Amino acid sequence: MNDSQAALAQSLARIAAAVQALAAGLAPPVARGADPAEGDWFVWSEGALRRVPRPRTTPLALFQGVDAQRAALVENVRRHGAGLPAHDVLLWGARGMGKSSLVRAVHAAATDAASGPVALVQVAREDVAGLARLFERLADIDRPFTVFLDDLAFAASGAEVHALRALLDGGIEARPEQVRLMVTSNRRHLLPSTLAAADADDANPPDANPRDTRDDQLALADRFGLRLGFHNCDQPTYLAMCSAYAAAHGLAFDPAAALAFAAGRGARSGRVAWHFIVDAAGAQRVRP
Repeated sequence: MNDSQAALAQSLARIAAAVQALAAGLAPPVARGADPAEGDWFVWSEGALRRVPRPRTTPLALFQGVDAQRAALVENVRRHGAGLPAHDVLLWGARGMGKSSLVRAVHAAATDAASGPVALVQVAREDVAGLARLFERLADIDRPFTVFLDDLAFAASGAEVHALRALLDGGIEARPEQVRLMVTSNRRHLLPSTLAAADADDANPPDANPRDTRDDQLALADRFGLRLGFHNCDQPTYLAMCSAYAAAHGLAFDPAAALAFAAGRGARSGRVAWHFIVDAAGAQRVRP
């Protein structure tokens, strides 16, 4: 028997042993992943909970142009951490304006606060269908959680729309009382903003009464008690972002260079401001 034949024989033996174990009821239990009672930062992926290191976050004071949104989110998370009534939250609006960064920063601040942390569980878009299983996993844990769905958007007739509505609306698989959902999206209603866009997203034929269908679909956003809009960045706000970042990292700040950087990218946003700071830090030989 040569080496390749021996390796094949070993593989077949392992498969046969696994089949016999299944038949005898001796298969190992399915891994449950990390213990949600321990730690503050998690990822839910492929039906398992995984603990992750604390991410690098932006200090709350450096968020410019979103003062009202920041204050509302901080207060909502504070209430949730204290066991008080709190909302599910939808953060919607322009790309690059700090929606996801603000979610992480607020939870980092809550983790450091004396009132106690709110654990953050991030769920990828492709794992939204498994939310009910995640809620079951968290239901018996006596601590507050935020389940974070980042950059979410649905097709007009996606089954996920109805599933998420049921989870938010008190169905039999609704989220546990100590869990709140936090969703970011570029779409105000998580769905296409026009009927034409909805038809483009939708592989099914349009209904006979599209207005009723749209009203039903747009009701998803109404399930979020707190909805925070993030709008396109004007020039003064963009410069304030760049200036605040520069001061925080000990960089010389040139407004003309910041404007030229934004013009070269055809946009102004918090993300563009940070990219400018990275560029400036490299030029000035400073580690941001």
